[in-house]
Amino acid sequence: MGQHTHINKDGVAITHTHTHANQKAVLNRLSRVIGHLQSIKTMVEDGRDCSEILIQLSAVKSAVNNTGKIILQDHIEHCIVDAVENNDMQSIQELNHAIDRFIK
Repeated sequence: MGQHTHINKDGVAITHTHTHANQKAVLNRLSRVIGHLQSIKTMVEDGRDCSEILIQLSAVKSAVNNTGKIILQDHIEHCIVDAVENNDMQSIQELNHAIDRFIK
């Protein structure tokens, strides 16, 4: 469950919780990414070909980006909808900042 606090335009704090619909899928994806990174670490330790390592790193990068997209979609569908309903401009600004960091 995620807990959020929204501050509406009147300065009133509204706290609520909700279950992230994709939490299990995100955790599964992250576990696979961690396992994949461990495999890549072993490849480096074993002196495997750099091209093979780069290909595997590219796959991990793609998996991390796709996981981020799921988290972003969930955040928009739940948290940002709540923020808009409560006139919480701070949460919307925080989302914009997070998107900027994510897409760099």
